Amino acid sequence: TNSGIIALFLHGGPGSGCFPNHVRFFSPVLYEYVVLLDQRGCGRSTPLGQVDGQSLDLLVEDVERLRIHLFDKGLLPGNVVYAAEERASSDTPKGVRPWDLILGGSWGCTLAMAYAHRYPTNVRSMVLRGVCLFRPREIDWLFGDPIEYSNTTGVSSSIWNMASK
Repeated sequence: TNSGIIALFLHGGPGSGCFPNHVRFFSPVLYEYVVLLDQRGCGRSTPLGQVDGQSLDLLVEDVERLRIHLFDKGLLPGNVVYAAEERASSDTPKGVRPWDLILGGSWGCTLAMAYAHRYPTNVRSMVLRGVCLFRPREIDWLFGDPIEYSNTTGVSSSIWNMASK
């Protein structure tokens, strides 16, 4: 198509990565460009598995640097005119436009929301699936003792035992 609509996919994790089949989340009729970002230490990024010195702030800045880089190198079309309230931030180079859509899953939701909070004019819309903000309570529920949480979630320990077989 000639829609020019640009989508960014942010994978879950931590430690996951992008795969070619992730583009299937996006209809080729609607989205002309889909960018799959392997976050630091994940997928095809190097060094693989490296977590030292990482932070959510650094990942947010990676997303912003990627956006500017793709436009600067002419890999994505720029110079699209939006209403004044939808323009990229004033510190963005001329011709660099906002992401039209960011799709984040699980950890990708956290990163998408942090990016939108830091750069609200640089993203036009978001789809968040499998929302997990990685608060201590959620981490405990996801990775803690399932028996401990069975009473608070309404899931009996027999269901957890069946699922683990």
